[in-house]
Order: sequence, then structure tokens, then C-alpha cells
Amino acid sequence: MRRPRSRLVSSPPAASSNVPIPRATQARPRPENRPRKISSPTSRACAGRARARSPPGDAARVKAALALALSLQSDDAEIAALVDAIARKEDADRDLRAMAAFLQALAAERRRLRESAATAQGRLRDERKAAEAQKQRADALQQKLDALTDLEKSLADRAAAGR
Repeated sequence: MRRPRSRLVSSPPAASSNVPIPRATQARPRPENRPRKISSPTSRACAGRARARSPPGDAARVKAALALALSLQSDDAEIAALVDAIARKEDADRDLRAMAAFLQALAAERRRLRESAATAQGRLRDERKAAEAQKQRADALQQKLDALTDLEKSLADRAAAGR
């Protein structure tokens, strides 16, 4: 990685030298070298509140929809509501439209998966109930069969004792 060349400015020439320094070679502060204004937490909070009060742009709406999509307990209808208008907008940024369409498809797929999972869970519950009912019927039939077998043995024992 190359380091950017820095402008080196020597100290002013000694008093014995009568050569003037041209203005073009003197050091000027460049915009990237100017010290940054350090913002306080209060000013950052005020700026955040101002951004929250301002109407959200397309990029902010896509970011909010993406954040909702990443959360586990998000509402797919809310995600779709945020990105539907952007996905349909003809004059929207191409990348934002693509991301909005992706998030819209993601929300629809998640909704479909949740619905199919709920359906499968209901089917599983019904199958478990049916299996439990069959087991109870099988147990009742087994008890009846055991009772009939005992009755048959007692009748056979009585007949053998009566001979």
C-alpha cells in the first residue's frame, strides 16, 4: 500500500538568505488535513432527532426495511409497506429499486413460509390427536380381547373340572 506523498515545507530561510519563497510553494491547509469538528453527544442526539423528524427518503426506508427483515420478530406487512412504493417507483435509483424488490420478495417468501409452517403445525397436531385416538382404541380392543381370552380359559377350566 502506497502512502500518500506529503508536502514538506521547510522552515523559513535563514536571515542571511535573500531568496524569497514563492507563495505557490508555501504550505496551505488542504481540506482533508483540516481538523475535524468533534461533535458532542448532545449535538449528535439533536442531529438524530432532526433526522427522525424529517420525512424519510427512499434510502432510509430501504435501510429500515432491511433492519426489520434482519430482526426475528418483524412484521412482513410492515416491511412490504416500506418498500412497495420504492419498488414500483420508475424514477427511483436502480440499486434502491433492486434492493426494495429483493426485500419485497423476501417478505413475501417469509410470509408464505410462516403460513405453510402454521398449516404443517396444525396438520401435525391433528395427526397426533388421531394417533392418540387410535392408540386408545387399540388399548380398549386389547383389554376386550384379554377379557374374552380369560373368559374362554375359565370356561375351559370349568368344563374340564365338570367332567
